[in-house]
This record gives sequence, structure tokens and C-alpha cells, in this order.
Amino acid sequence: MNKLALISSITFALTATFAGATSALAASATLDKIKSTGAVTMGVRESSIPMSYTTGDSRFDGYHVEVCRMILNDIKSKLGMSTLRINYQPVTSQNRVPLVQNGTVDIECGTTTNNAGRAKDVSFANTLYVEEVRIAVKANSGINSISQLAGKKVATTTGTTSVQLLRKHEKANNVNFDEVYGKDHADSFLLLESGRADAFVMDGSILAGNIASAKNPKDYKIVGEVLSTEPIAIMVRKDDPEFLADVNSAIAKIVANGSMPGLWNKWFLAPIPPKNAVVGLELSPATKNAWANLNSKPAEDYNKK
Repeated sequence: MNKLALISSITFALTATFAGATSALAASATLDKIKSTGAVTMGVRESSIPMSYTTGDSRFDGYHVEVCRMILNDIKSKLGMSTLRINYQPVTSQNRVPLVQNGTVDIECGTTTNNAGRAKDVSFANTLYVEEVRIAVKANSGINSISQLAGKKVATTTGTTSVQLLRKHEKANNVNFDEVYGKDHADSFLLLESGRADAFVMDGSILAGNIASAKNPKDYKIVGEVLSTEPIAIMVRKDDPEFLADVNSAIAKIVANGSMPGLWNKWFLAPIPPKNAVVGLELSPATKNAWANLNSKPAEDYNKK
């Protein structure tokens, strides 16, 4: 073999080795972890009724939790696994993104808004729920609009963007109110329930879920203008496109086999555990459209004027 041929041969061998190493690095770290450990960690919320919440005794359920179980069952089959253990990791509005970033949580199935800011740190699956941010008040409060919040105390959950959305609303000009914060959604609703807040600003489903679970649901109402329309999506680690593709593939199957209307009826229109409360939230045109046209558009796209 002459010198040129030898150099070419060595170059080819090195190129092939590098390509193989690159291919190995490009493989899904999440899927590899699931396959090697036989387990997956699902991020869940404790009081985001009916999307993701605890039913007691460290058990979790809800619309997004059930969707994620279906997704993981599909991934289990793709990986040729006979069983897959799901470990449930409660997350908060403050720590949900960091826990996905650092690998503690493999798939977050709560009430996280897909927006451009978060998309810099994590990836979002295709949307199966489109939310409207609203205001909950006591039914006898006399409050029916943003303008009537002047001088009031407004509760929201630490780590969320709801109060900022309220302040940015065009009808909030010259409306000054005090902010009070709950550590989670149940705590924020308790601020309203106990009279320490006059209003609670949050996703409509969370407001409806907490009202449905209250001692006297008729004592509360959801009022005012829609502050924002937001896609609520399942969150996974960034830079793992293979895992994201498998999640979206499973979502497409769930939609194609006609499961979504039944899931909606189960979690939003029928009695749900643990109190057999009915949230009573009808399917919105925006959510129905998201099912028909699967996409991962951020909130900014929904609120363009």
C-alpha cells in the first residue's frame, strides 16, 4: 500500500469511528435511561385539578397525567419492554423547569405554558389543551371585571405569570392592587377562601377545579375578561429530539384513535376523585382545534394582535 492509500485508509477509519461516536452521542439519553433502569420519572402537580393532582396516599391523576401514562405505554412498547415503572415526582411552578433540565424529571405532565422564554431551556410536546387565564372571586364580592380590582388583594401562585398578564391587560390601566402569593394552587385558593385575597388569577381549569373541590362551590365564580390564551403542554428535556419525537408520535396516535373526547369528558365533565366533584368545563374551540392541527406553537403565537 502506497503512502497516499495508507493515509486515505486511516482517514476513512477515523471518520467512521467519529461518525459512530457521534451517532452514539446523538441517541436519546432519556430513552437509554428508561431502557437501562426500567423506570421513568413523571413530574406531576399536587393541586392542579383536574390536569395533574394528588388523589391522596402519594397517588396522582388527572387529564395530563393520564395522557402521559398513555404516551409512556407507547414508548414502553417501542422499546420492547414488558414493564415500565413510573415514579411520580411532585413539582412546583418554581422548580418544574430546573428539574426537567437537570434530569430529575423525564417528562413533566402538569400545567406548564409553552412560551418562548421556557422554550430556551426545555422542549414542549404538541399541545392537547389550550387554556384561558381568568379571575376567580367570591360570588358575593361584587367583582365582575378587572376595573373592580382597584385597591384589592390579588392572589396567584409563586412562579407563574398570571399577575403579570393581569397588569399588562389593556383594561388594567390605572388599576392598582396588591399581590399575595400562594406556594401552590391550593394555597392560592385558600387565600381567596379565607378572605386574605379578594381574587385569584390563574388558568381557568385550575380555578374551576379548585372551586369544584371547595366546601361550598356556589360561593365562588369565575369573572372578568380573558387575560391570555395559552397552550399548556407536556415538557421534556431540550436537545433530546428522539425522545420528543416519540412523545409526539404517541400523542398523534392518541388523537387518531379518537381518545381525546372521552378523556375530556372524564376529567372535565364527569365526577372525579377523590371527592367526586365535577369541574364542569366545556371543551373549547381552541382546544378542539389543537387536537385537529397538532402543533407546538408557543403562547406568543396565540396572543398576536
